[in-house]
Amino acid sequence: MPNKDKIKGKFNEVVGKVTDDKSKELKGKAQQKAGEAKEKGKDIADNVAKDVNNRFEDNKEDKTK
Repeated sequence: MPNKDKIKGKFNEVVGKVTDDKSKELKGKAQQKAGEAKEKGKDIADNVAKDVNNRFEDNKEDKTK
């Protein structure tokens, strides 16, 4: 699901292109990149959390054997 930064960024980029406002167009592109970075950061955090949980589960299983 796209985040708000990416949506607002795309909107600003399109408005900038239509109105020939380079500043608004560049602002929109920057907002989109910020949104992509946030998504990647969230993905990394989710993967780390899953890995930590899996390690705890593996450790629990080893202790019950």
